[in-house]
Amino acid sequence: MKVLVTEPIAEGGLEKLRSAASIDVRTELTRAELLDEIGSYDGLIVRSQTQVDAELIERGANLKVIGRAGIGLDNVDLDAATRHGIVVVNAPQSNVLSAAEHAIALMLAQARNIPAADASVRAGRWERERFEGVELHGKTLAILGLGKIGTLVAQRALALGMRVVAYDPYIAKQRAGQMGVELVASLPEALRAADFVTIHLPKTSETAALIGASELALMKSTARLVNTSRGGIVDEAALAAAVSSGRLGGAGLDVFASEPPAADSPLLGLESVVLTPHLGASTEEAQSKAGEAIAEQVLLALRGELAPYAVNVEAGRELSDVVRPFLPLAEKLGRIFTALAGGHVHQVQFSYQGQIADHDTRVLTLSALKGMFSAVMHEPVTYVNAPLLAAERGIEVSETKSSMSRDYVNAVEISSSDGAAVAGTLVGKRNEERLVRVLDFEVDFPPGAYMCFLRYDDRPGVIGAIGTILGRAGVNIADMRVGRQEKGGEALMCLAVDQPIEPDVLAELVHGSEAKDAKVVALA
Repeated sequence: MKVLVTEPIAEGGLEKLRSAASIDVRTELTRAELLDEIGSYDGLIVRSQTQVDAELIERGANLKVIGRAGIGLDNVDLDAATRHGIVVVNAPQSNVLSAAEHAIALMLAQARNIPAADASVRAGRWERERFEGVELHGKTLAILGLGKIGTLVAQRALALGMRVVAYDPYIAKQRAGQMGVELVASLPEALRAADFVTIHLPKTSETAALIGASELALMKSTARLVNTSRGGIVDEAALAAAVSSGRLGGAGLDVFASEPPAADSPLLGLESVVLTPHLGASTEEAQSKAGEAIAEQVLLALRGELAPYAVNVEAGRELSDVVRPFLPLAEKLGRIFTALAGGHVHQVQFSYQGQIADHDTRVLTLSALKGMFSAVMHEPVTYVNAPLLAAERGIEVSETKSSMSRDYVNAVEISSSDGAAVAGTLVGKRNEERLVRVLDFEVDFPPGAYMCFLRYDDRPGVIGAIGTILGRAGVNIADMRVGRQEKGGEALMCLAVDQPIEPDVLAELVHGSEAKDAKVVALA
């Protein structure tokens, strides 16, 4: 077995690889050289710089595994790798401890004014009164996102004597209680309670600019904000304005919407804002763990064994021709279900109806769980860790099968005891995707990149009002379907649009349709 390593990884990882494979460390390869030589290798290990795109994968005639020594996979074409039966693995747990400690470090740096005080002493001044700080003990920390890193932050904050609250709609209250964390029902509640806020969320259409001017206005004037997760979750201009005006005590940022931040960013001139250059994973230990973890994952995949951190595990499975086309649909149904449910789900049932029920559908359940958690988790969600994430959040998962389907050859449905439900099928020779049930309504709706579901009382004029509002906002409607149970009763409007619906436009849609509720979903 031959493995090519194109970027530096820890020596411990290389030693582990050398014990079972032939290793070439070629960090100097140009793109052209890599394309020429990749065909002779069984495995490829990269970090963030090597672009493992469709062209490179096509040239890798013997490739069986691609390893990314770290968490992110932005530089690896997962679809192309899966099509070629190549397993892709990463090392998602390698930096969680380092990231959690960095969040605590930024909190302490703000609380004790360490960067500004250091600069003052170096400039020859001795300003003890000016840099009076605050203790963390007895303060309230609000954690947004109680995944792996958020949990580690909570443990350390509790050890410092802090009161810890968390906002995470996708974790059971009992699970949070076991950790000594108070789960709050809404983001505003968390922000109002906090002396410190730390963010551990993924960057999605739902979390982009999650913390803007209106959210910052809810916080105490002495409160401080920390973001070590993803740039763009915090509106940096609004944050700078809040800190400079004294409406917020300070901030600590390790990530930015654009990295490095622009030279004219107002954040750079604020003494009470601590800035670091994306150092969350930059520790000797994290890099060592990443190297050893990726070596282990690559060797498992080369031996044909199941790698725990495989992100496209179906590439190594023998799937029936009936099941395989449903994988993308199942993942989309999972994302839609999460949006419809709105969090606090404790039980989820996956139902397979028709011919598909005669086959092994477990991978479809994994795909749907992956979709459910991908939009709400900071850490990567894979086919392997999705069931564990459900268990950690106190979510009970069950499957049912029936060889009979009322209206379709095959159907996949996800439902919960509180009424959230979505079902889909594939139609025609090209296996076109259709949503056939949303909540309690039967529909026939092709899922789009951006969708909105409005539930309202059926009456004349609603469709026209919705079209007018979206047209005025410059949002183009790609598809619209309405499902209803009876004339004049409750109705559901399904919209597919060509661009995201901004919060103010959504609020106008709710008002214009007198909707009982509205949910937006981004699959893009």
